[in-house]
Amino acid sequence: MAQTKTDSKRAKGDNQPNAVSKYIRETRGELRKVTWPTREESQRLTAIVLGVTVAMAIFLGLLDFIFSNGVQALVEFVVGA
Repeated sequence: MAQTKTDSKRAKGDNQPNAVSKYIRETRGELRKVTWPTREESQRLTAIVLGVTVAMAIFLGLLDFIFSNGVQALVEFVVGA
């Protein structure tokens, strides 16, 4: 009996791996190629990120304080209270 097109597609599909397992296998292969940072480099970069975050928080806090006091003074001047 001759094979139909659907039968030949099924036969080819049986040899191909599952899409999820193929994705996981390829992802693991790519992760092996990554040059990971050393512990010292990670600590240094983390300290830089935390330092910049604290500096920006202080800067924005001061900016907020200056503008809020400026607006409050302007409102008091206009209203005269």
